[in-house]
Amino acid sequence: MQVNSAEPSTPAADGASVRIPVDVRRFPWIRKLAADYAYDFRAVAPFFSGDPADRSAWADAIARTQAHGRRRAEIAAVIASQQERRDAPGRAREAGRSLADANTVAIVTGQQAGLFGGPLFTLFKALTAIKLAEQVSRDHHVPAVAVFWIDAEDHDWEEIRSCTVFDDTMTPRSVSLPARPASEQPAPIATITLDQSIVDALDEVERLLAPSDFRESLLAGLRRAYTPGRGMADAFGRWMEEVLGHRGLIVYDSSDAASKPLVSQVFARELSMPGQTVKLAALAGSDLTARGYHAQVHGHDAGLALFHLDGGRRAIRQQDGRFLVGDQQYDAATLVAQATTAPAGFSPNVLLRPIVQDTLFPTICYVAGPNELAYLGQLRGVYEHFDVPMPLFYPRGTATILDSAALRFLTKYTLPLEALQAQDEAALNELLKTQIPPVVEESFTEAAQAIDTQMAHLIQTIPTLDPTLEGAARSTLERMHRDLHNLHGKMIHAAKRRDETLRRQFIHARALAFPGGHAQERTVGFLSFLNQYGPAFVDRLDEELPLDLGRHWIVTI
Repeated sequence: MQVNSAEPSTPAADGASVRIPVDVRRFPWIRKLAADYAYDFRAVAPFFSGDPADRSAWADAIARTQAHGRRRAEIAAVIASQQERRDAPGRAREAGRSLADANTVAIVTGQQAGLFGGPLFTLFKALTAIKLAEQVSRDHHVPAVAVFWIDAEDHDWEEIRSCTVFDDTMTPRSVSLPARPASEQPAPIATITLDQSIVDALDEVERLLAPSDFRESLLAGLRRAYTPGRGMADAFGRWMEEVLGHRGLIVYDSSDAASKPLVSQVFARELSMPGQTVKLAALAGSDLTARGYHAQVHGHDAGLALFHLDGGRRAIRQQDGRFLVGDQQYDAATLVAQATTAPAGFSPNVLLRPIVQDTLFPTICYVAGPNELAYLGQLRGVYEHFDVPMPLFYPRGTATILDSAALRFLTKYTLPLEALQAQDEAALNELLKTQIPPVVEESFTEAAQAIDTQMAHLIQTIPTLDPTLEGAARSTLERMHRDLHNLHGKMIHAAKRRDETLRRQFIHARALAFPGGHAQERTVGFLSFLNQYGPAFVDRLDEELPLDLGRHWIVTI
């Protein structure tokens, strides 16, 4: 599929959207693998199934996926049952039914069930999948759907129990559900039922969100999804369908026991050849490291890429021909039989989850974050081991949402977006230096140079009068340097006082782009932007986030 390279839009009249591209290689948090994936795919090609910028790679992925046997009618039935339970929108149900069609292909993405939808990048992932499915349908004339995989068996409660929103002063504020007691065994998120604390969290969100034309309807939607007595993963699924179901997004709860028989043979194979998945991923990781990249997943020879579910989620290890789950031992044949006859008692880890995913769904492409690309690059041998076609991988859309004032500030002073990340005032001070009248700065520089020149001559000649005076002359020069440095600092402070507006603009732009020093899309919940811009926020993002590899977008709505 040919990926269109979008031209940056030009600033328009007030109220119009604006987007400005930023090369992701400028960001210090983007690692070499993600950069090369977008800009030098040949360097990483041995680890992946095809270049997503190459139309023929999409055609090949479609052919591989359509030729691979799957239990399509059964997974379509599982999806239909989930959608019925959540009362999903009609277009999402229509997309789910199409999974039974032997020609249908899927663009899959996923994330943990973050409180109130999680950070902004969760929305970017889902939108990227939807846009890719639409483009595949147009370009290759096949039915294509977008699937959002809720990682409902993840057990990291700390990672998902909070949501950050901007309050009416644009200060990031965190709303959280209670921490789980340290004594409790880690359990899949799908087993956690919301209690009265969710009502308190919703009340806190209502208190924090700035008044807007959209707040009332937004909160009503949240309260419909998040109610006491409902599972955390189920509530997340309902909220994602509320926001994107009308666009045809299929939301899949991976904890559904009804889908486990469809992948029982994957679990049984993992147990029958213990350690092979970890070994293959480790070998690929070593190859990545040897080529100057990083390995995201480091396994242990005794570990399996599988968890056992017994109220908690426990890792399975092998020892002396037997399996260990916590303190309990199983002989190999017993656990293999359980995986075959009672697969609901098992859950894949990060290495096996893509295999399970692409056994269930006719996946031609997975939409991944930059860190996911690293571990997915370790799985080519694992896909071959399980005889499952490896899909393409497409980096999710990435953007920073700014208001018009912050955008004007960045463009007026040609300040790079990444300069706002640091939480000190170094970038501001550098900017303020440029605001000092040139004649003042030039005069200061000339004076400093003249002092250095004349004092150097004095230090060289004064020993002819008295050799002991050379040290005093050097000390005098050092004091002059300190005094000059202090004077220059006072000049900068004078510039700050003179242009306090610039300081306020800087702080405002920094607070929006990097709240707390962290990238906006990884910090602020997308519900904050739905409150500010309303349902049209999703429509504008759909328009303003191109399918364009290697670009981060600064967007105003």
